[in-house]
Amino acid sequence: MSNHQTDQDTRLILRIKEGDTSAFRQLVDKHKDVSLSLACSILKDTQTAEDVLQDVFMKVYSKIDTFQFKSSFTTWLYRIVVNMSYNALKRIKHHEEIDTMITLGSEDKKGMETADIEKYVSLALQLLKRDESLVLRLFYLCELKIGEIQKITGFSSSKVKMDLHRGRQHMEKQLERLLGDELKHLL
Repeated sequence: MSNHQTDQDTRLILRIKEGDTSAFRQLVDKHKDVSLSLACSILKDTQTAEDVLQDVFMKVYSKIDTFQFKSSFTTWLYRIVVNMSYNALKRIKHHEEIDTMITLGSEDKKGMETADIEKYVSLALQLLKRDESLVLRLFYLCELKIGEIQKITGFSSSKVKMDLHRGRQHMEKQLERLLGDELKHLL
């Protein structure tokens, strides 16, 4: 997270603490996509993740006065997203791994568009174990360091590193399964 983004978050938070609700909408708009992605990595269901995210931002709004700027706002926010997503997972007892079979049929995969690639990467992330998917998203999507991921997830350094390593391997296998020979053309 760049200093510019951190400074922007700080200004928005100070405005929110002064009662500026439009600043809160800006903060939500800025962080909702990554937060949704993190929730999806745990819950494996977009609708449930969206529901959890509504609760996350309500909690953030109600607790913003307690934010002390001891860590970055994103670290604080992502920790809330992760905790509330795991709590929702426990509540709904949705512990089955996704068992999706993709049939690409005779579809011509040559010259895949970026949107198509993103769709397959997103699907491959959903097929990974929850911890691996979460750590990969935090590391690559959020561009966080191992220590920051530890704070957000509560995982040890060795678990974060192992999940990154295994997640990369499993991601490649899932993409190979989904894309076959087309994967070689993309890499």
